[in-house]
Amino acid sequence: MAQPGPVSPPPSKADYVYDVLRREIHESRLPGGTSLRAAAVAARLGVSVTPVREALRRLETDRLVTYAAHRGATVVDLGPDALREFYGVRAAVEGVGARFAATRIDAAGLERLESLHDRMVRDAARGRTARLAALSDELHLAVTDIGGPAFLGGQARAIRTSFPVPQGASLWLDPELREANLAAHADLIAALRDRDPARAERVMVAHVTASGQFRIDAQGHRTRH
Repeated sequence: MAQPGPVSPPPSKADYVYDVLRREIHESRLPGGTSLRAAAVAARLGVSVTPVREALRRLETDRLVTYAAHRGATVVDLGPDALREFYGVRAAVEGVGARFAATRIDAAGLERLESLHDRMVRDAARGRTARLAALSDELHLAVTDIGGPAFLGGQARAIRTSFPVPQGASLWLDPELREANLAAHADLIAALRDRDPARAERVMVAHVTASGQFRIDAQGHRTRH
């Protein structure tokens, strides 16, 4: 009779608060500029103030929140220069990952990417946009993992989790941009299928750069209004 494996201890209350807030920040449910009052967060999540404060300190270390006198914790909202840097680094790393992937991808890897893309196309056609961002992340990271399994995949994840998604700039709610993103994914998969490293890198860099510019433009629109 097989022995049961080790049981993982339940997360601490601080871990629980940290995980919830971090997920809400990355999913834009807590957009940039949101004030995070410890007492209010504690009441909402059913914990005391102490684990909330610990979680907020961890989020500050992650550069997801900042502290200011008399204001407490606030979710970081990237400015245009920071967004350009963020998406520039993403484009460079994911572009190299795509270049390498074009020389390393096998039938199983290609099938996985095509399956992800097909799911996104079907969801978009049916107006189911809620999970498109997560599927897009999965596709991008799958490409980078294929191209750079030693450390590029890890670097891509670290970059993506370093900053919150900017407020009001969903790449999958805008119909025109949604179609452009799906077309870029199709072009990328075609380049990988053709084992064309230069084209794969070019498509990925242009795709990520366009996403960054959309966020910058959306942020400027919010500032003007």
